[in-house]
Amino acid sequence: MIKDRGKIKWGAAFMLPEMISVQSRIDWDAKKVERPTLDENQLEEINQAICTAMEFNQDLVFTLFDRGEFVLLLGRVHYVDQLKNELRIVDKFEELHYVKFKDIVKVNIND
Repeated sequence: MIKDRGKIKWGAAFMLPEMISVQSRIDWDAKKVERPTLDENQLEEINQAICTAMEFNQDLVFTLFDRGEFVLLLGRVHYVDQLKNELRIVDKFEELHYVKFKDIVKVNIND
């Protein structure tokens, strides 16, 4: 007796590339989260961590909000631009990143 999966084995073969891209876009949108709102205490903790790290030239771990998901960035604050409301962060590969204040969710000092 031959054991066969029947119709199951042909299910993926009949999917068009357009159907696959739409399905992946739906899956991507389902994983997105909303931007968290920070209270005054959290903003003060972020400010204190940045100031301390700049004073002692320490690395920071930034948790950033980017298009519905959270991203980690490890680096040192090179410059704080108050006019553009952004930080200039240099990572371990000496690449410069421009990070808006509104995108920062959490900051920790890397030990």
